[in-house]
Amino acid sequence: MDGATRSIRTLTPAEVDTAVDWAAREGWNPGLADAAAFLAQDTHAFRGLFLDGALGAVISATRYAGGFAFIGFYICRPDLRGEGHGLALWQDTFRTLDGPVGLDAVVEQQGTYARDGFVRAYANFRFGGMAPEAAPDPRVVDITPAHLDAVTALDRTCFGFPRPDFLKAWLAPPQGRACVFVENGAVKGYGVIRRCRAGWKIGPLFADGADVAGALFSTLVLTAAGDQVFLDIPNPNPAARALAEGAGLAPVFETGRMYRGTGPDLPLDRIFGITTFELG
Repeated sequence: MDGATRSIRTLTPAEVDTAVDWAAREGWNPGLADAAAFLAQDTHAFRGLFLDGALGAVISATRYAGGFAFIGFYICRPDLRGEGHGLALWQDTFRTLDGPVGLDAVVEQQGTYARDGFVRAYANFRFGGMAPEAAPDPRVVDITPAHLDAVTALDRTCFGFPRPDFLKAWLAPPQGRACVFVENGAVKGYGVIRRCRAGWKIGPLFADGADVAGALFSTLVLTAAGDQVFLDIPNPNPAARALAEGAGLAPVFETGRMYRGTGPDLPLDRIFGITTFELG
């Protein structure tokens, strides 16, 4: 599109829906209500590059307290690839960021991000398959307002930064369930399952140990009975891999968690399911 007028701005909600559609086309299988939760955290997270008013490339840069940001939805329209539009949007977006930045990079792009200053921290794997037969655990119940303080504290520990506005939306999936594990009055883990373009994803799945994670998983997968279920795990947590493999799930996708600047020191042994590859 030689001679086209190029502009960059924050996306409208309708344009964010287009970005999510593009992600689905790329095979990333977003949740049906993901965009609303992302925008609850940062209304300016989604940005787009336009050519003569037509959307040509998108990216999300979701910001958190403390200056941290996480990159996702970095997509250029297929017919415009190789013309530098995605790079222009990337460079313009990074001029708005002044702290450490994280992302989950597909394997083939990790070298590209490394040349831009990102350092690979560890691998993540998406496990998927048909939801296994399971039984609910009586210690796992739906999250109520009485659990919110404990859930928020656990989430901050496992994510590295506070995100209360995001959680308010994420813990109430219009198609899904959010559960907490309670024992002797103490919250020891929580998890969310949500409907996606194909099947269901569990994320996050944060727990104090494998037994807690297993109980949450067994209860959450009941929502996906008869359908596919997916769980994104950090590879350095062998108990998370054992949980996924024990449920009959197999690796279907790999990313690398990468940071530019100093990333959070996460308790990976408590992360049995990542929230999303687009949000961290």
